Amino acid sequence: MEKQKQPPISAQKAKAHFLTITHHKIEVARGCFAVGLYRQGILHDLSKYSPTEFLIGARYWQGTRSPNNAEREQAGFSTAWLHHKGRNKHHYEYWLDYNTRAASGRDHKTIVPCKMPGRYVVEMFMDRIAACKVYKGDAYKCSDPWDYYVGGKTWQFLHPETAALLEKLLKTLRDEGEEVTFAYIRAHLHKRF
Repeated sequence: MEKQKQPPISAQKAKAHFLTITHHKIEVARGCFAVGLYRQGILHDLSKYSPTEFLIGARYWQGTRSPNNAEREQAGFSTAWLHHKGRNKHHYEYWLDYNTRAASGRDHKTIVPCKMPGRYVVEMFMDRIAACKVYKGDAYKCSDPWDYYVGGKTWQFLHPETAALLEKLLKTLRDEGEEVTFAYIRAHLHKRF
C-alpha cells in the first residue's frame, strides 16, 4: 500500500492547535475545579503537548473537530490517539482489557470494559462538555454532550456501572443544566473521588 503524503505543519496551524487544546484544557479544569477535582483539572490532557501528539495535532488541525479523525481518515488509524488513550484514564478506551475466560467456555479472548473509578467518569464527563464547547462555540447547548454520546454509541464499550453514571450526568446536564449537575456531583459523588 502506498503511503499518502501528510499535510505540512505550518506555524499558523501549530499556534491554532496550541490555542485549541489549551482552551479545551482550561474548560475541563473549570469543570473539574467546580466539583473538587483539582489535581485532575490541572493534569488533564498534558500528553497533548508531547511531540507525539502535538505534532500530529498541528499537522491535521482544522478547528472544527479532532485532528485525530483527520489523521485516521488519511492513515487508517491515529498514532496520536493511540498514544493519548493509553496515558489518560478519563478515556474509556484506557479501561478496555481482555478476558481469558470467555462466557462461551471456549479458549479465546474477549475484549471487556472495566469499571472506571468515579473520578475518571467525572473527568470524562467534563472532557465531553469541554470538547462540545470548544468545537461548537456560541452554538453550544447543554444537550450537545448527550447527543455526542448517543451518536457515538459509546455505551456499548463501557462497563454497565460506568455507563449508568455517565448517562445520569449527561441526562442531568441536558435536562437541568451545569449548575444542578455540578451540585449533584459535589453532593453525591465526592466519596467516589
